[in-house]
Amino acid sequence: MSLTPARKARRASAAPPPAREQRAPVGVFPRTDLVPYIAQWSGEVRPGPRVVARRRGAGIGYADEKPYDRDSDSVLWARVPSMPGRGRPEYGQVHALRQRRAMGELLCQVCGGPADRDGDGVLWLLGEDPADPASWPSDLLTTHPPLCVPCAAASVRACPHLRGQYAVLRVRRFALAGVRGVLYAPGRPEPLTVDTVGVAFDDPRIAWVRAGQLIMRLHDFTLTTLDSATG
Repeated sequence: MSLTPARKARRASAAPPPAREQRAPVGVFPRTDLVPYIAQWSGEVRPGPRVVARRRGAGIGYADEKPYDRDSDSVLWARVPSMPGRGRPEYGQVHALRQRRAMGELLCQVCGGPADRDGDGVLWLLGEDPADPASWPSDLLTTHPPLCVPCAAASVRACPHLRGQYAVLRVRRFALAGVRGVLYAPGRPEPLTVDTVGVAFDDPRIAWVRAGQLIMRLHDFTLTTLDSATG
């Protein structure tokens, strides 16, 4: 994933999974069979609002736009209901609001509780080759929120994209760098979809993006192991 440098660095600042009948703490998603907190459920899929061009070529908006459709930086976000547990889990699809919350508040992407943090930093898992850090991108960016230790251990057993290889990081310095979402272009009668892209907060194209995920830049980290993380 490539991204233009951000305008400003913005800090985002071992129990088994609970049984289905247990009630999770407020704000924490009650998981079943490791359904990630950030996963979308089929019952949350709704037709999106109509996308329109803003006046004087100032990007896109919604025809019935509400104040909550944009964040504090005026970035337009996908409007999705939040009804975790309704329908079937769609493991390949990320729920925009829960991913945004998990990344911004450093919550575990699987259980929704606080991500693990110790003196070496916050725990992240990336699908990189731990034996060859030189092959990693020089600008390390991710849309994957951090994890707690129990969920990290469970994820490497359950997630297909982590079974082949994964890197365990303790990240000391990190900053929100941009968003990933659908890029639009001017068109008539309505804007045209172009591609799904990652853009920095200072990229002019961000006015034409309907964001679906936050992107984090990992600045300073140590490669470790899950055994060390649990120790």
